[in-house]
Amino acid sequence: MITPLDIQNKEFTKALRGYKESEVDEFLDDVIDSYEKVYNENIEMKEKIRLLEEQIEKYNSLEKTLKDTLVVAQSTAEEVAMNANKKAELIIKEAEEKGRKIIDEARNEVTNIKREYEDAKKEFQIFKTRFKTLLEAQLDLINNSYMDNKWLCKLNMKK
Repeated sequence: MITPLDIQNKEFTKALRGYKESEVDEFLDDVIDSYEKVYNENIEMKEKIRLLEEQIEKYNSLEKTLKDTLVVAQSTAEEVAMNANKKAELIIKEAEEKGRKIIDEARNEVTNIKREYEDAKKEFQIFKTRFKTLLEAQLDLINNSYMDNKWLCKLNMKK
């Protein structure tokens, strides 16, 4: 391939009417061939550059899309985590409230049972006192009746 220096340094031999025509034609043919190769390579390189620039554009677009997707995914993950934390807090509060209600109901039930027990104890004392009084009255009646019978028996015997 001919270089620019080769073209610059090329000297043609002198002929009668100037440069030797065959050498000039041969050199021009070499220059044309080299220039054609360079020209075609230039076209190919420009096409490659265009294709590579398109690929770079696609990759840049893909990179931007991936970055945007990553930002959205990160934002979504944070939102999901935040919602999960809120839901967990709500569940805990509901459970604590339910536990408090159960404890309050249990305390009320214990209070009611204690009251019922005290009422039953009082009723038993009243029953016990009344029954004791009844038994004492019956004993008195029996004793008095016995005494009356004894007295009547003595009276009947004297007669």
